[in-house]
Amino acid sequence: MSTGANVIRDQGPDLAFREYEAVRHRLPSTRPPASSERAADLDAIADQFDVFLLDAFGVLNIGETAIPGVVDRVAGLRQRGKQVMVVTNAAGYPSSVLHARYERLGYTFDEADVVSSRMALLAGLGAHPAHKWGMVAAPKFGPEELPEGAHFLEDDALAYAQAEGFLMLGASAWSEARQALFEQAMKDHPRQILVGNPDIVAPVENGLSREPGHYAHRLADATGAEPVFYGKPFPAIFDLARERIRPGTPDERVVMVGDTLHTDILGGQAAGFRTALIQGYGFFDGHDPADFIARSGIIPDFILERP
Repeated sequence: MSTGANVIRDQGPDLAFREYEAVRHRLPSTRPPASSERAADLDAIADQFDVFLLDAFGVLNIGETAIPGVVDRVAGLRQRGKQVMVVTNAAGYPSSVLHARYERLGYTFDEADVVSSRMALLAGLGAHPAHKWGMVAAPKFGPEELPEGAHFLEDDALAYAQAEGFLMLGASAWSEARQALFEQAMKDHPRQILVGNPDIVAPVENGLSREPGHYAHRLADATGAEPVFYGKPFPAIFDLARERIRPGTPDERVVMVGDTLHTDILGGQAAGFRTALIQGYGFFDGHDPADFIARSGIIPDFILERP
């Protein structure tokens, strides 16, 4: 979550939608269903699924506030024998911070119930040489879970020059000045960029926050870099989630639930799962998504008024 200059106010979904469409060539492709079925909430579709993969922002909470009724809804799904997991692009937060947040909001998720794009990126580091990583992340959370020798990128150009590769995790402390330093460093010496959070925006209490995906795509456009993305809609996070789904569960009995077409819905479909778009909270809060669905061709299986 970002604050201050990184928050877009009073824009609605139009600006962010155009940004997602502009980078569509970098996103997975999939074959959507012919049409969507509208329903009230998760309870209305519960009989059709055994596993619910829930986005966090826009489904469980908006910023630091739980969406009304969802704590009880999640508990009710579990009482009916459903497996409920969180699949989130909140790569800027250590696992301990995520779990503390969900507990504070009233949710009771076990460690295995939460899959984040941060986990997916860290799991993928084994495929890369041991680098001195420069990190786009908030220093306030410290080095928890992060690779040894990694350093935070702030306002010192030398830190960008000395990095052997880059990790983009969270944008709450990012700025245009730091983005300019990053861009120049990549032009001077191209290096690998791994992106833990492909989101362009995320819903917060007072608007939409700019997220690492926004800056990663800008960097790619400006420098020709080819970032590697680990969160939704890309495969790595869904591969990690699949490892935790109850063995033997058919893909058609798994539903990815989210508020964003280009991350939750596109990613869930590319993974082979069914999908449900939340209309009343998050990205489309106060807007009918029908026109955006038609313009993008990203068609969810369900459109829910609320989680």
